[in-house]
Amino acid sequence: MAVTTARALLTITTIGNAPRHLRTLARTRSSFLSHCSFYQVNFNSLQHGFTVPPRRLVIRGARTESTGVLLGFRAPDFQLPEPLTGKIWKLEDFEAYPALLVMFICNHCPFVKHLKKDIVKLSNFYMKKGLAVVAISSNSVATHPQDGPEFMAEEAKLFHYPFPYLYDESQDVARDFGAACTPEFFLFRKDGRRPFELVYHGQFDDSRPSNAVPVTGRDLSRAIDCVLSCQPVPTVQKPSVGCSIKWHP
Repeated sequence: MAVTTARALLTITTIGNAPRHLRTLARTRSSFLSHCSFYQVNFNSLQHGFTVPPRRLVIRGARTESTGVLLGFRAPDFQLPEPLTGKIWKLEDFEAYPALLVMFICNHCPFVKHLKKDIVKLSNFYMKKGLAVVAISSNSVATHPQDGPEFMAEEAKLFHYPFPYLYDESQDVARDFGAACTPEFFLFRKDGRRPFELVYHGQFDDSRPSNAVPVTGRDLSRAIDCVLSCQPVPTVQKPSVGCSIKWHP
């Protein structure tokens, strides 16, 4: 289905008046397929010369899964500012903890908004049990100014974030982690002096803004329970789903 979609898009580009966004999609079909493989193009419309409405492509194309990072991955070092306090946080600040949860979130994403209050509840609960938690926003303020540091500070204060909410202006940290979407969860285990090791890279739970499934935090909380009780974390993990990280243009 995905291959046929790419061929259909290439066919469209031979039409002289093809829209620019479809010509761009055709030239970068590999990227389109990797990020929007769920999107189903109406082939009847394509055969009759009609085009897919651009608005649908923009909305659907933003939906991305967390993929490409293997369990056992070592947490990369970082040094990022916390807009609310001005403090600079480093990976080594969490070395004394048995586990570290790194979350890539932002202000505007509807998937993050859907979970935000429950992310705070889960963090408060497990931080009392010894879990270290940090959130990072890597979105470009050129395209999404509402995700900038000033608004991050307001967000952290408004929702009483118990964890530092850090600003990755260069987006280098997101790249180092292999982050792709918001929200995205990386749970690391600490074993003595060994570096943090990734044991969970999956979803919060099955709830989405578009479904009626209640938010429970089941998947992530089960993984945290296993880590804090020194039990193995199941390796079959559902990817997190959310908005794609907004890279600098």
